[in-house]
Amino acid sequence: MAAIFIQTLPFFMIIALGYGAGRSGFFTPQATAYLTKFVFYFALSAMLLRFSANLGLREVFDLPFVLAYLCGSIVVYALATGVAWLRGIRAEEAAVEAQCAVIGNVGFLGIPMLAMLMGEAAIASVMLVLAIDLIVFGALIVVVITGTRDGRMRPAVLGVVGLGLLKNPMIVSIVLGLTWSALQWPIPGPVNEFLIILGGAATPGALFAIGASLAGKSAERPTVAGWLSFCKLVLHPAAVAIAALLIFDVAPYAAAVMIAAAALPVAGNVYMLAQHYGVAPQRVSTSILISTVLAAITVSLVIGWVQPLYR
Repeated sequence: MAAIFIQTLPFFMIIALGYGAGRSGFFTPQATAYLTKFVFYFALSAMLLRFSANLGLREVFDLPFVLAYLCGSIVVYALATGVAWLRGIRAEEAAVEAQCAVIGNVGFLGIPMLAMLMGEAAIASVMLVLAIDLIVFGALIVVVITGTRDGRMRPAVLGVVGLGLLKNPMIVSIVLGLTWSALQWPIPGPVNEFLIILGGAATPGALFAIGASLAGKSAERPTVAGWLSFCKLVLHPAAVAIAALLIFDVAPYAAAVMIAAAALPVAGNVYMLAQHYGVAPQRVSTSILISTVLAAITVSLVIGWVQPLYR
């Protein structure tokens, strides 16, 4: 376990470096926003495009995997929602809290870190987790919030959800890569080198951006945020592990990657949604801060626990 912690430590050291740069004012919020844009639209997209272009759809899509991840996530989602309702908060706030409980930082942290720690073969499973998070749960929160406010479900909401997915560069990169792979076209040498160089900036850039963005987050309602962090770092991977290992017939390596992905801290895009809709943004901010700090230990423990599944 100590060896795994040492392997994951450099990733969190870069996050800490970004936090220090942001906290000191050397890296301004505007600089952080532009770095995040660069990683999101260019570096991470190049990495995903290159990986997916070398995969087939059959290698990526696995029905037992999808069912296991969905079932495990829905259990935790329902638990977080139920606890929120017991506290007497509004449905839209409950939806945001449930999102914190199951949506991890798969794009910025999971893809680069798990590919390095568990091998490039992990990319297919990580991309599937990312797609489920964006398509299923990303759509769900928009539907719940807009439906609650309007008092009914409007067809236009589905259009907004669909347009949001079409504008997401991670989804676009995966689809383009899989399409290229299906056509069985070789990637031209210069293009492949271009994608390797640009994609290589994704790991340090994403980690530094995570840290710099955390510098602007303040702690508010730490008790609730602590509960949501516990859901995300402990209950979510536990529920996914039960679904993958005991209920559905998921291959050991894919199950290990899925469980590790479920153990990632709360994603930054949950904060963006909360801020956009004006629903508990500070609560989400605190959850991201607490879960990311604790993840330096918990992610190492989970990866160490799942390693015997495939070694």
